[in-house]
This record gives sequence, C-alpha cells and structure tokens, in this order.
Amino acid sequence: MASEFVLEMNHITKRYGSNAVLRDVTLRVRPGEIHALLGENGAGKSTLMNVLFGMPVIHATGGFEGQVVFDGQPVSIASPMDAMEKGIGMVHQEFMLIPGFSVTDNIKLNREIARPWAFSRLLGREMEFLDRPAMSSDARRALDAVGMNIEEYALVSGLPVGHMQFIEIAREIDKSGMKLLVFDEPTAVLTESEAQQLLNVMKQIAARGIAIIFITHRLEEVMDAADTITILRDGALVDTLPKADTTPEKLAAMMIGRGDESVIQVEKRENKIGDNIAMSIRNLWVNMPGEYAKGVDMDVREGEIFGIGGLAGQGKIGIPNGVMGLYEAVGEVTLFGRKLALGSARAALKAGLAMVSEDRRGVGLLLDQSIEDNIAFTAMQVNGDFMKNFLRQKDSRAINRYAKQMIKELDIRCTSPAQSVGTLSGGNQQKVCVARALALKPRFLFVSEPTRGIDIGAKQLVLETLVRLNREENMTIVMVSSELQELRSICDRIAIVAEGKIVDILGADASDVAFGMAMSGAKMKDGESA
Repeated sequence: MASEFVLEMNHITKRYGSNAVLRDVTLRVRPGEIHALLGENGAGKSTLMNVLFGMPVIHATGGFEGQVVFDGQPVSIASPMDAMEKGIGMVHQEFMLIPGFSVTDNIKLNREIARPWAFSRLLGREMEFLDRPAMSSDARRALDAVGMNIEEYALVSGLPVGHMQFIEIAREIDKSGMKLLVFDEPTAVLTESEAQQLLNVMKQIAARGIAIIFITHRLEEVMDAADTITILRDGALVDTLPKADTTPEKLAAMMIGRGDESVIQVEKRENKIGDNIAMSIRNLWVNMPGEYAKGVDMDVREGEIFGIGGLAGQGKIGIPNGVMGLYEAVGEVTLFGRKLALGSARAALKAGLAMVSEDRRGVGLLLDQSIEDNIAFTAMQVNGDFMKNFLRQKDSRAINRYAKQMIKELDIRCTSPAQSVGTLSGGNQQKVCVARALALKPRFLFVSEPTRGIDIGAKQLVLETLVRLNREENMTIVMVSSELQELRSICDRIAIVAEGKIVDILGADASDVAFGMAMSGAKMKDGESA
C-alpha cells in the first residue's frame, strides 16, 4: 500500500553542543502538495532542511535524533548528492549556477548526455562526445515548462536575476525521478510579475505529482499557492494546518507570538522622549550587498531607543552601515539638525555618531591586539583621546584605567586588560565592541545585532547596558536586531524593514499580528483587528 506521505520527518531534534536548535519537530508532506514552511530567522527551517539533505554540518556535529521516511521507506541521507539520487531537489535562494556556462550546460550539469563513437568503445566512456543536440532539447523542454523564452545556448553571465531563478527551477525539473522539491525563498529576487509566474510554475509542478516544500516570508504567497502550512518557532513545531483553516493574520501571530516566553527581561524605563529629532533620514539608498536599503525615510527622536527589525537580507543592516559611511549611500541624513556627509566613516564619528557593528570580527575588533588597545583605538584616532603632553604620546595609564572601568561595568570576562581580544569568547568580544564605541562618548549610538552569537547572560547584560546608557547618559540609541523580542523588550518604537523599505513603525506593545504582517511586507490597515 502506497504511503500517504512522500516525506515524513518524525520527531527531529538537533543539538549543537548543549543548544537544541530543533526540538521534536515533525514535518509530513503529501505527493503533489505545496507545503509552506514558515518561521522567523532562527526558527529552525534551515536546520531542518540541512537534516533532509544530509548536509555535512549535520553529520560533523553528531547527527540528529528522529527518523526520516521518504517514499514510504526509512532512509539515512548521507549527502546532498544522495538526496538528489533519491528524488529530492532544491531551488536555492543563493544561485548555484556557473556564470561562464551556457543555460544548457547549467541545466544538464553532472547529468550530461554523451554520445559514443569508435574510439570511446575501445578506450572508455571518458572519450565520448557530449550530445549537444540532445542536451539542448532537454534544456528547451525544461525552459518551456517554466515559461522562459530564452535561448538555451545563451551564457548565464549577464542574465537578469529573475531569469537565473527560473533556470534553477528548470534544472531541477529536468532531473528524472524527482519526487520532492524544496523552494527556499524563491521569489526574494523577483519582480511582482515574475513572482506570480513562479507561483504558477510551482502549481504546475505540483499538478504533476511532485511535492513542494515552500519556504517564504511572504504570507500573501502562502495564501495563494500553499495547500498545507507548517509553522516553526524557536526550533519547535507550532502547528501544521490546511490553508483553508487560517488567515495571514493568524499565521503572523503564530510565527511571532511568544506570550510571556521572552527569555530577556529588561526593566522598562519611563518614557521621557521629547519632540526634538536626533536623526532624520530621507530617501536613503545603501548599496550593501545582501542588505540593500531602498529609499528609507525615518526620524529618530532625541532620547529614545529606536529599533530596526526584519528578516535577514531585507535591508535593516544596510541602514546603519550606510549612515556610518561603511557602504556607498545616497540620500539626506541630518544629525541633531546638521547635515551629515555620507560616505565618510570619519565624518560620522566626528559628528558624534558611534556604531557597534554586526561584524565584530571583521569590522569591530583588532583580534591580535589587547583589550585595552581595542577599547581606546578609535577614540585615539578620531578624537585624540588617551594622549598626553605636546608630543601626543599614547597615555597607557589612562587607557588601562578606562579599560578596567569598562571591564568592570560590562563584566568582560578576562585575565587582564592586556589579554588579546582574539582569545575571548564571542560574548566578551561583543562587550569589547560596546566599550570601544562608548570610549568615543557619542551622543548617538548604532548597535547592530548586539546579541548575535552570545549566551543568555551576556545578552541580558548588553541590553541592560543599552538601557542604562539611554537613561543615565541620555544617549539616543538605534538598535538593529533579528531578535524581535529583544527589540520589544527595550525599544520605544520599532521600524520593520522588508525588501529594503520601511513597511511600518510600531510601538513595542503593538500586537504580534501587526509585527508579523509587517515582517511579511504587509502593513495592517487602520482599524483592522489584530
């Protein structure tokens, strides 16, 4: 008797050390259905797919608990190639195409059709010629199936990104024996018309009996194309339900909602924000690969903690990097009423801005240098601080004294201020980044992903430090984070960014539905019930 499901991932648990990133997750997909897999960043979607495809990161870290059943049989998938041979394919968000190859060569890669001849029969298959006409015929058939009217002999290099996405799909459906396809954020780089075309192609594929797992953050696409929906949150299964039994608002609430489960508890401060604008941003475009900002407008009031949230790759990180001059940017930014020159990190720092970068190892720290030198370095370079006498010599005593003060206030776990930063844990490196920014005595502070990769105790301390600086120093702070609950725990207002633009600016006490809808790119209408 044939199984009801083409794929069953039963009670999957995956741990990295003591951290469980998947906890007893079950996913079951029927033949010919489009099954949407939803969840915030860090919900566990990618890890679950890594398990399905037998990715090396899973095998190298102790494997997983649970069972994978494919086409009615328990399986142990050793590698992505093994998954492909079993009939499982993936359309990646990041293109897996070779630019210098033709469309046909990319579609038939590792599945080339060869034609024997006299010498190959004597010397072996490696002497066979490629059967170009047969390969082109297969490629043409696959391209027609996805509605792409491009020449199969064209080079991939230089094609529009939308065309590349459809070539990825054509490559997968050209494979024989395909039973399950995973689409990972396939519409992220597409125009509205291309996205609709892709959804139509997905429906046609499903109509042929091929199952689809559809990973996306766009809830309107889920309601258009999906048959069944599974929601993950914080590594656990929230629910699996038919599309007919839900709405975008309910899905948003399930993706975001945690009730009183937030692990970070920071004492709320009294709201004493004035009407003065600390920073005004108008029509800001930032050319940061993977985090493009596209015409951002926003005002940050003096004395507030302003949050910027959104899914990965949607542009939230581009905003501070553009303002700080780390990436090419155009637009108009004023800081405390004075126009800020874009494109110069030094000008931003001299104007009273400071930033704790999301890339603490690549941008934030000198890993081979001591803690105290890391803390003092930027303030010395920009403001001439920690210098003595007319020769402008380095004041080692002042640096050591300030470093000890920061080590105590931020609880930096180290042997001494002279310890190399590269030997510290990730959480303590992050605290050094905060100390370095504070050494500039900024009036306005950007903190980008300040708690990424650090433990719960360190997260608590970093967030409490930001609140203290805001309360006691009246420092205006903009915090960019993928952790919505952390933003809601300390911020006064939160801007949600999707596809490079600000969708909505919400109070921290706005509903889970409002945040979920904004993160999917849709703003709730005035008067709409949450």
